[in-house]
Amino acid sequence: MVSQELEDYSEKFTSPETKVLAALNRETNMKVSMPVMLSGHLQGSVLQMLSKMISPKNILEIGTYTGYSAICLAEGLRDGGVLHTIDINEELQDMCTRYFKEAGLADKIVQYIGSASDIIPKLNEMFDLVFIDADKQNYHLYYDLAFDKVPVGGYILADNVLYDGEVVLPEGQQSKNGKAIHAFNEKVKADKRVERVLLPVRDGIMIMRKIAL
Repeated sequence: MVSQELEDYSEKFTSPETKVLAALNRETNMKVSMPVMLSGHLQGSVLQMLSKMISPKNILEIGTYTGYSAICLAEGLRDGGVLHTIDINEELQDMCTRYFKEAGLADKIVQYIGSASDIIPKLNEMFDLVFIDADKQNYHLYYDLAFDKVPVGGYILADNVLYDGEVVLPEGQQSKNGKAIHAFNEKVKADKRVERVLLPVRDGIMIMRKIAL
């Protein structure tokens, strides 16, 4: 959503990727379909910084992909903390596991393969931080399913909330995903149980802080 020149400049003044993240970034772009789904250096650094600021005991990630964002978020876990991450694509699980081990985080990350709508209700945990980055048309559902598992004062993050700029287009020019994301943004805006800020980082990150049950 910003020029490549400004993005490159921002990355220049951001702490560099670790060797593990750089290798994961490279392998994802070389071998995995839809590498645009990777959080990448700048957004990953934002997620890592937020997680370190929050210092969560437990994190729920909805949408693992190749594990880049999971590694970034898990870096902020307090001692004994665990990140639970869900993805529908079992073909990427081994790749994720390999990089979690290389990052020294294998004992802090639990992977689930399957439908998030089925898995989330079965998790008997409270999460200080939730990151939603899965199929866009179900953002509203994942938000509702996760909400009661977040304590007052906890945080929910949602990725791609600008959806390549489609959210500001007339409805007739929006794709199904663009419409779904705009509807999700409207839902969050109307929810008096959270305070929120939408950051135009990469494809947009909505940060929500729960202030009421």
